[in-house]
Amino acid sequence: MVDDRAPHRGARDGEARIGERPHREHEDVVHVSRTYGHLARANSGLKAHHRYDRAMMSKHPHRVAVLALPGVIPLELGIAAEIFGRDPHYHLTVCAEGRSASLPGSGLTINTPAGLEGLKRADTLIIPGYEDVDATVSAAVLDAIRAAHARGARLVSICTAAFALAAAGVLDDRPATTHWRWTAELQSRYPRIDVLPNRLFVDDGDVLTSAGVTTGIDLSLHLIRRDFGSAAANTRARGLVAPPQRQGGQAQFIERLMPDASGDQLGSLRDWMLENLVLPLDLVTLATRAHMSRRTLSRRFREETGVSPMAWLADARIDRAREILETTTEPVENIGRLTGLGAPVSVRAAFHRRIGISPKEYRAVWRGSSMSVAGRVPARGG
Repeated sequence: MVDDRAPHRGARDGEARIGERPHREHEDVVHVSRTYGHLARANSGLKAHHRYDRAMMSKHPHRVAVLALPGVIPLELGIAAEIFGRDPHYHLTVCAEGRSASLPGSGLTINTPAGLEGLKRADTLIIPGYEDVDATVSAAVLDAIRAAHARGARLVSICTAAFALAAAGVLDDRPATTHWRWTAELQSRYPRIDVLPNRLFVDDGDVLTSAGVTTGIDLSLHLIRRDFGSAAANTRARGLVAPPQRQGGQAQFIERLMPDASGDQLGSLRDWMLENLVLPLDLVTLATRAHMSRRTLSRRFREETGVSPMAWLADARIDRAREILETTTEPVENIGRLTGLGAPVSVRAAFHRRIGISPKEYRAVWRGSSMSVAGRVPARGG
């Protein structure tokens, strides 16, 4: 993601008092450029921000509607209700078609104070994720989403709710994200969307999408920061005992970067690569081991994995580095030697490029987990 706004120059002024309308500059937020590649449209990016900002000039408390779809994920529904229902800057209404929605796996149903009519006056519409992405979203819900967007409401999805926005057509020609397990499916079903699989959330002005579960907290705090400034967002974060800000451009912590293979002709080569990550491998070495020309190896490797041999190798090394950082106390300075990523500066660059944070920051995220290995680890293939 890239930021299309000027660097923040008025933080102290904009954060003077909670509830005071902030300057329209923002610190460290993730936005889409006004010239978002070939997908730039009049309904996306900076113009969308200005369109929404005009709506924020109203004197009434900001009206937030949370739409619970059938099979709504309880935690994500709770995140939106807790954050905006207890914030005095907002007026919250929880809605559902028919004023009820089922909760997956529990046999329970929630009753809501409003049906779809509750969306008609909302300034922001938030849709929490739901269990079954194959479930059909009703025509009435899709029409209500389109109507809210057409009259200028800000649309927000958490996790799999991006599929509902996509079905309504409001994500066409826009960047978006969802839970990493479903990014490929979202892209496959809706090719007009520019799916960004490695993001916590994407802010495209009047339409925002987030990854799974707890990223709903990140996005909600980001909304408060946009609407009422950093002081208001930080106060709300303290009440939630949550980090006040994680950047939308930070990567989702997916299980592994390496893509699954659709064939096994080169499976033995990939296994050998994993056992020899520390070696100075190049395309010539790999082609020789596979008894193929470099061109043939590259073509067949891409057919099986979707990426080139060297790209796959780089992700394998980062995955190994993540494992070491998560499960050992090995000094960060040794990670490059143990994984083949090279010098510390190369390791940092690789992490920033693919994970969005530094190795030290990545380890800090996992400090709260039990360390399954207390000592150092031997290099593989060494």
